[in-house]
Amino acid sequence: FFLKTECGYQFTSKLEGMFNDMKTSADTMERFKQHSAESSGNAGVDINVQVLTSGAWPSQPSTTCRIPAELEDCCETFRNFYLSTHTGRKLTWQMNLGMADLKVHFGDRKHELHVSTYQMCILLLFNDAEGPLTYEDIRQATGIPELDLQRSLQSLSLVKGRNVLTKDPMSKDICSTDHFCINESFHSKLYRVKIGTVTGQKEHDPERAETRRKIEEDRKPQIEAAIVRIMKSRRTLDHNNLVSEVTSQLSSRFMPTPPAIKKVRPRPSPPPPL
Repeated sequence: FFLKTECGYQFTSKLEGMFNDMKTSADTMERFKQHSAESSGNAGVDINVQVLTSGAWPSQPSTTCRIPAELEDCCETFRNFYLSTHTGRKLTWQMNLGMADLKVHFGDRKHELHVSTYQMCILLLFNDAEGPLTYEDIRQATGIPELDLQRSLQSLSLVKGRNVLTKDPMSKDICSTDHFCINESFHSKLYRVKIGTVTGQKEHDPERAETRRKIEEDRKPQIEAAIVRIMKSRRTLDHNNLVSEVTSQLSSRFMPTPPAIKKVRPRPSPPPPL
């Protein structure tokens, strides 16, 4: 109730949707695992899927990559299971948001690698590789977007202590002529090794404008809630004083601009339940 009063109904409705998605996903995965155990499917693969409602969560660009053969059957089994009880819905895999745990042998040593889904797709290619793979081999086999592929390969081959791949020639940049292979001499004191993803390059102007637009969209409910609170207490107020009061109330969180305040049109609150 406090959050709804402070941030507005529109903001809390999305938050409630997020919590509902998390609970529903946990229930769905429990039923799916029972289904898999009864059908003896997905041997050797343990999958955990979070099914999130697109309208309740911050928007993410839809990215694609080729699901490895080791996971294709498992993903398709989950899709069929989910859609059999949820008709009229569409599932879109967000590969750029997933994580995976892989057990990998480096000579006589064994490690569990915690990697991104993209990094997993790259590493699994070396199961069947008879020698080094070129950058183009990896790009065509995985279908990972160019910038994400470069960042993933940098993380796997150039970060000291996490370089599970070797790169030839050795340089800080990833080129289309590079060759990669498993680093058989890789060792770590830790059995479980977490491999992050290197930070991407700075945003270009179009990307920066899109990021700004998304930030403004996320701030609208808070500006709306502030306007509603002020007008309920003041009843009437001229525009300049309203902008000043909204700015004062929200300054501890962010600094709203007058144009952003002007764009917001408060929506009427829903009637209380009978």
